[in-house]
Amino acid sequence: MAPTPIRLGIIGTGLAVEKLHWPALKQMKDRFQIAGFADPDRNHAEHFAGYSGASMDDYTADDQALLARDDIDAILVSVPIQVQANALRQALESGKHVICEKPPGANEQEAKALLEVEQSRPEQKLLIAENYFYRDDVRFAKSLIAQGALGRVHMMAYRQVSQLFPREGEFSSTPWRHEGDYVGGAHLDGGVHQMAQIRMLMGDAARLSAETQDANSIFGGPSDFVLNLRFVSDAIGNYTSSQPELPMPQDPVEMRIYGTEAVLIVNNKKMTLFRPEETEVFSFPEMDGGYYGEFLNFHEAITEGASVVGTLVESIRNMELVTKGMQSAETGQTITLTDDISPLSANPLPLWTPTHNDGFKVDHTREVTKNG
Repeated sequence: MAPTPIRLGIIGTGLAVEKLHWPALKQMKDRFQIAGFADPDRNHAEHFAGYSGASMDDYTADDQALLARDDIDAILVSVPIQVQANALRQALESGKHVICEKPPGANEQEAKALLEVEQSRPEQKLLIAENYFYRDDVRFAKSLIAQGALGRVHMMAYRQVSQLFPREGEFSSTPWRHEGDYVGGAHLDGGVHQMAQIRMLMGDAARLSAETQDANSIFGGPSDFVLNLRFVSDAIGNYTSSQPELPMPQDPVEMRIYGTEAVLIVNNKKMTLFRPEETEVFSFPEMDGGYYGEFLNFHEAITEGASVVGTLVESIRNMELVTKGMQSAETGQTITLTDDISPLSANPLPLWTPTHNDGFKVDHTREVTKNG
């Protein structure tokens, strides 16, 4: 059967829409039709219309005018973090389904205040666009762990170090990112993706402690973030992220998960499973980063009642690892996480699979090398 098209309105037509959302949406014209778009900056809107083919007749500078339209089924909210919570609230209160960029607020309090709004509207679907929940490599890694390929997982190490400097046409050039008027600066903006991957593969943390430093005079918030974790499963882990303004030597961004029988290395579009007798390398050359998957999950939730993986609760849980890490660094205390918004779990997130995909299928290549 042909999928039911959703008439989509867009609030905010900046870089995230251009670089992340539109490449997925243009492949899904049978599922999503751009019915309108709003942006206070007409230049942004004209640029969006130019590459997407949308008509400027459907443009408005007024978010409320877009939300008031009866011929729009769902809204994509993609605005600066400082105003995201308010835009998300208004979109939900308009009665429409919503897919919203992460994080859902500039701090935990803003984000948690949205839970009551969401819960009062159970007929509406809300998906927070955490693409790491839908990435092929992360999903495949989760399936390997679930199958027991690593034995008992006992430790995790995740490290990323790279220069953060304004570059024309990139996210780093956006002025509101320089101001960092949100908890944790770049670690809340971009680091929640790594938090999502940690929770997907290691489960919830039971307690944490952190330290911060700053070596970047351009961007608000600390550039260095070292986070130590004790998971609900009783495994331990460390996440180290540094984004100084000084150019850095090329450094692999990878997560290593240590089990009693194997070690799993998750690197962008590549994964290595090391056992004493052999090493398996899996590659994901066609992976789009999970953006297609999140829109597909959103569409299937609206049209078929499928469960949403990127829920508001799970997005807040991702945020917590950053915001409570910042709190720990400021106070020098270890922080115990609580069940205030959902039970903490060793396996809080399901393995997302499209409704019409018979089993778990991920396109990848595999190479095996014998060791010793």
